[in-house]
Amino acid sequence: MDDYVAINRANWDERSPAHAVSPDYEFDRFTNDPGHLSGVVRFDRPRLGNLTGLRAVHLQCHIGTDTVSLARLGATMSGLDFSATALDQARRLAADTGSTIDFRHAELYDAVEVFGRERFDLVYTGIGALIWLPDVARWARVVADLLRPGGRLFLREGHPMLFALDETASPPSLRYPYFETAEPVIFDEPGTYVQTDTSFTHTLTHTWNHGLGETVTALLTAGMRLTGLTEHDSVPWQAIPGHMTRDDTDEWRLTHHPERLAASYTLQAVKE
Repeated sequence: MDDYVAINRANWDERSPAHAVSPDYEFDRFTNDPGHLSGVVRFDRPRLGNLTGLRAVHLQCHIGTDTVSLARLGATMSGLDFSATALDQARRLAADTGSTIDFRHAELYDAVEVFGRERFDLVYTGIGALIWLPDVARWARVVADLLRPGGRLFLREGHPMLFALDETASPPSLRYPYFETAEPVIFDEPGTYVQTDTSFTHTLTHTWNHGLGETVTALLTAGMRLTGLTEHDSVPWQAIPGHMTRDDTDEWRLTHHPERLAASYTLQAVKE
């Protein structure tokens, strides 16, 4: 296996400044409206519950819009990302919005070394994060080690059913692994998932799918107790271009028969 961290970091380092100025991430709205929350956090707010006073860490936090949103809901936030460029944007957003957030630069699997064991009431992982990791069992152990006893994981992720589809086929069809594999799925794509006119040179990425059962089992094995699992027919980006319609909550679902596709899921678990 090539150095997937270096390959993926180069991709994210290049895209993070473009993401920060894209209207999709709404930096200006965050700055101008102290009550604004990211679409991802708004979607799951009913499931998040009361965050006031909780010490929380957002793993793979990217440019910090979800992190700032969780801070606005009352949590004392930390954030971790492997892209220093992304964290530059996250720190700028936090400063511009008056949010006090402890952002740390490290690879996901080093999170316990960075923050220490059993430091958090809540570990939050937003959508589109787990696919960048080759080993979901190792991720689950990191989550469990970060949480104090009784602490909670909150995860929303694209569904492995969605990630197994070839979105470029017409109609979309199964092409990629549903289950975790030793070798990555390698993409070489010039663009990104937000509106931008920027041209990129680092276009290679390495990703892994993780079956829903594999993720649940990894958490159970790490000493977590599953407390919630909800599958959704929508995602916050147009995952299958030409076949999805955007609703008034900025979620995308199949235009025809959305009930046929599990597009994302929200999972919650508590450390025993």
